[in-house]
Amino acid sequence: MSIEVNDESTFTPALDLTEISALATYVLDQMRVHPGADLNVLLTDEAVISRLHVEWMGIEGATDVLSFPMDELRPAPLGVEPQEGILGDIVVCPQVAATQAFKAGHSTVDEVLLLVTHGILHLLGYDHVEEAERAEMFDLQRTLLLTFLATRGGSTNDITPTVE
Repeated sequence: MSIEVNDESTFTPALDLTEISALATYVLDQMRVHPGADLNVLLTDEAVISRLHVEWMGIEGATDVLSFPMDELRPAPLGVEPQEGILGDIVVCPQVAATQAFKAGHSTVDEVLLLVTHGILHLLGYDHVEEAERAEMFDLQRTLLLTFLATRGGSTNDITPTVE
């Protein structure tokens, strides 16, 4: 898998890009995405994500995460070979993540990992417009993140979804 993680934010302390990459690899493996799929994750500041939010969603203000799918890859069912291609791009704002993490009672790192997981699921076609979709997506992202953290010996505190 080709996973590129870049930090163009001014957020301090700097986030562990290796941990973000490891999470993305774990989620893509669990979701049966082709090992040759490409994913880019960008950490950026509020001004940049605000501009992207207006440009692509028509909504003013900073947001936590944006996903930009490319080849519309989907998880492969068992017994079916995953499709190769470019998964897409995820843009995360650590400043917004820090605010959400504080309100939810967990660390900024856990929030950023949650947002990356959320963004990957959006790239894979999951959404949360309808309540049934929301329940499915949020349950899946929570399970993926908590199992990743457990395998890494990281935090397994209750991570409540904060993304809108």
